[in-house]
Amino acid sequence: MGKLIDNKWFLLIVIALTWGSSFILIKKSLLVFSPYEIGAIRVGVSGLIMAYLGIPALRKMSKKVLFWVIVTGFFGNFLPMFLFPLAQTKVSSSLAGILDSLVPVFVLVFGFIFFGIRSRYIQFVGAIIGFLGAASLMYFSETSTEDSQLFYAFLVVLATASYAVSALIIKEKLQNLPPLQLSSAVFTVWMLPSFLILILSGIFQNFQATPEAYEAVGYLAILTIMGTAIAMVLYYRLIQNTSPVFASTVTYLLPLVAVIWGLLDGEKFTVWYMLGGLLILVGIYLIGKSKQSAGSTV
Repeated sequence: MGKLIDNKWFLLIVIALTWGSSFILIKKSLLVFSPYEIGAIRVGVSGLIMAYLGIPALRKMSKKVLFWVIVTGFFGNFLPMFLFPLAQTKVSSSLAGILDSLVPVFVLVFGFIFFGIRSRYIQFVGAIIGFLGAASLMYFSETSTEDSQLFYAFLVVLATASYAVSALIIKEKLQNLPPLQLSSAVFTVWMLPSFLILILSGIFQNFQATPEAYEAVGYLAILTIMGTAIAMVLYYRLIQNTSPVFASTVTYLLPLVAVIWGLLDGEKFTVWYMLGGLLILVGIYLIGKSKQSAGSTV
C-alpha cells in the first residue's frame, strides 16, 4: 500500500476522482447552504479534524516556515473554497470543472515570473493542448451555460490561479514538510477565520431541520472530509514527489469527472466531450512525460 501511495499516477487518479466530484457536491450543497457557509464549513471542519496534528506542527515551525504555511494555506485552502461555490451560483458544475483546467497554465506562467523556473518546450505544448481540450469542452458544451456570467466564470479562473500560487510555494518553500503535517497545519491556521465567517453567516439561526437540509449536510460532509481534508494531503504528497506542473495536471482530469456527473444529472453528451477529453489526456501525457533536470525545470 505504501508503494501505491507513492505512485504518482495512482495519486493523480484518486485526486482527480475526488476533486472532480466536488463540483456536483457543491451544486447539491448550494440548494440549502450559502457559498460562504460551504467554504467556511469545508475549511473550518477540516481544520478541526486535523488540529490535533496541526497545532503541534505549527509550534515546531520557524517564523519563516510559518509565514509560507499561512500564505500557501490562504491561496490553496482558504480562498478557493469560497470562490468555487460563489461562482457556482451562476456557473454550472460542469463548466466550473472545465475552467479548473487552467491551473497548469498558471503554474508555468507564475513559476517563470515569480521563481524564475524554466520549463521545457514539451511541457508548454502539453499545457496548451490540455487547455485547448478544456476550451473545446467549454465552448461546445450543452450544459447550463445560459445562467453563466463572465464575472462568475472569472471567479473560477481566479481560484485556479490561486491554486497555482499555492502549488509553487509548496514546491519552492515547503518541500521538506511531510504532506500530512503541512496539510494539517494550513487547515489549522485558517480554521478560526472560517468559523468566524460561519458564525457571521447566521447559519445557526437560519438552519431548518428538513429532509432536504439533512441531505445537503450529507453532501457537504462528503465534500469536506473526502474532497478537502483527505484530498489535500494526497495533493501535497503528489506535489512533493513530482512537481507543481505535474501535480496541477490533475485539473485536466477534473472536467472528465465533472462531465460524467453532469451526464448522470441529465446533461447531454456530444462528440465534443470526447474530443475535448482526448486532448486533455494528451496534454497530461506530454506534461508528465517531461523529465526534470537539475535546476532547469519545475
